[in-house]
Amino acid sequence: MANHKSALKRIRSNEKRRVLNRYQHKTTRNAIKALRIATDKADATSKLSSVISMIDKLAKKNIIHDNKASNLKSKLTKHVAKL
Repeated sequence: MANHKSALKRIRSNEKRRVLNRYQHKTTRNAIKALRIATDKADATSKLSSVISMIDKLAKKNIIHDNKASNLKSKLTKHVAKL
Protein backbone atom coordinates (compact mmCIF):
# COMPACT_ATOMS: atom_id res chain seq x y z
CA MET A 1 0.00 0.00 0.00
CA ALA A 2 1.19 3.52 -0.77
CA ASN A 3 2.48 5.70 2.04
CA HIS A 4 2.53 9.17 0.48
CA LYS A 5 -0.52 11.38 0.84
CA SER A 6 -0.58 12.14 -2.85
CA ALA A 7 -0.43 8.45 -3.76
CA LEU A 8 -3.27 7.63 -1.37
CA LYS A 9 -5.36 10.43 -2.85
CA ARG A 10 -4.53 9.20 -6.35
CA ILE A 11 -5.77 5.70 -5.43
CA ARG A 12 -9.05 7.16 -4.14
CA SER A 13 -9.58 9.37 -7.18
CA ASN A 14 -8.71 6.55 -9.61
CA GLU A 15 -11.28 4.30 -7.98
CA LYS A 16 -13.99 6.98 -8.23
CA ARG A 17 -13.12 7.56 -11.88
CA ARG A 18 -13.10 3.82 -12.65
CA VAL A 19 -16.55 3.30 -11.15
CA LEU A 20 -17.98 6.26 -13.05
CA ASN A 21 -16.39 5.13 -16.33
CA ARG A 22 -17.79 1.63 -15.92
CA TYR A 23 -21.26 3.02 -15.21
CA GLN A 24 -21.22 5.28 -18.27
CA HIS A 25 -19.86 2.55 -20.53
CA LYS A 26 -22.41 -0.01 -19.36
CA THR A 27 -25.28 2.47 -19.71
CA THR A 28 -24.20 3.22 -23.28
CA ARG A 29 -23.93 -0.48 -24.13
CA ASN A 30 -27.46 -1.06 -22.82
CA ALA A 31 -28.76 1.87 -24.89
CA ILE A 32 -27.07 0.43 -28.00
CA LYS A 33 -28.69 -2.97 -27.37
CA ALA A 34 -32.09 -1.32 -26.96
CA LEU A 35 -31.59 0.54 -30.24
CA ARG A 36 -30.57 -2.64 -32.07
CA ILE A 37 -33.68 -4.54 -30.96
CA ALA A 38 -36.03 -1.64 -31.76
CA THR A 39 -38.38 -2.48 -34.63
CA ASP A 40 -40.25 0.81 -34.97
CA LYS A 41 -38.40 3.29 -37.20
CA ALA A 42 -39.74 6.39 -35.43
CA ASP A 43 -38.74 5.01 -32.04
CA ALA A 44 -35.28 3.98 -33.28
CA THR A 45 -34.69 7.39 -34.88
CA SER A 46 -35.47 9.17 -31.63
CA LYS A 47 -33.15 6.84 -29.68
CA LEU A 48 -30.35 7.20 -32.25
CA SER A 49 -29.49 10.81 -31.44
CA SER A 50 -29.19 10.14 -27.71
CA VAL A 51 -27.09 7.00 -28.29
CA ILE A 52 -24.75 8.87 -30.65
CA SER A 53 -24.38 11.58 -28.02
CA MET A 54 -23.48 8.97 -25.39
CA ILE A 55 -20.93 7.37 -27.72
CA ASP A 56 -19.34 10.75 -28.45
CA LYS A 57 -19.02 11.47 -24.73
CA LEU A 58 -17.28 8.13 -24.15
CA ALA A 59 -14.86 8.82 -26.99
CA LYS A 60 -14.16 12.33 -25.73
CA LYS A 61 -13.22 10.95 -22.30
CA ASN A 62 -11.08 8.19 -23.90
CA ILE A 63 -13.25 5.45 -22.42
CA ILE A 64 -13.55 4.06 -25.95
CA HIS A 65 -11.31 4.75 -28.95
CA ASP A 66 -12.35 7.40 -31.48
CA ASN A 67 -12.39 4.86 -34.31
CA LYS A 68 -14.58 2.47 -32.32
CA ALA A 69 -17.00 5.32 -31.67
CA SER A 70 -17.06 6.16 -35.36
CA ASN A 71 -17.66 2.53 -36.35
CA LEU A 72 -20.48 2.17 -33.82
CA LYS A 73 -22.20 5.35 -34.99
CA SER A 74 -21.91 4.28 -38.62
CA LYS A 75 -23.32 0.79 -38.01
CA LEU A 76 -26.17 2.08 -35.86
CA THR A 77 -27.11 4.74 -38.41
CA LYS A 78 -27.16 2.11 -41.17
CA HIS A 79 -29.29 -0.15 -38.97
CA VAL A 80 -31.86 2.58 -38.33
CA ALA A 81 -31.94 3.57 -42.02
CA LYS A 82 -32.64 -0.05 -42.98
CA LEU A 83 -35.73 -0.29 -40.72
